[in-house]
Amino acid sequence: MDTSPAIEDITISDSAAKRISELVAGEGSAGLMLRVSISGGGCSGFQYGFSLDGTRNDDDLLFERNGVKVVVDQVSLDYIKGAELDFIKEMIGSYFSLKNPNASSTCGCGSSFAI
Repeated sequence: MDTSPAIEDITISDSAAKRISELVAGEGSAGLMLRVSISGGGCSGFQYGFSLDGTRNDDDLLFERNGVKVVVDQVSLDYIKGAELDFIKEMIGSYFSLKNPNASSTCGCGSSFAI
């Protein structure tokens, strides 16, 4: 049986799952999920948004790894199909990152992209 993610899915790295788990535990609410969204703006035309959310909307798709949940609305998912959600730790800081195969270019900070 093929267990690889479908192209419309996003994958969640171990590092991202661990950080989401830490954030949810810090908030003291096990029902929280990480919401990934796309909005217009940023240096390159679109920008990624990451927030904790306790509500799953009708148009949200749910992705899970190691017990943590990530929700993405259908419109945003169209821009990030096949992407990997990761959590990066560097000397200058740490942050969530999307390795988005649909982006034709990204800005230097990695928080915005063009298609």
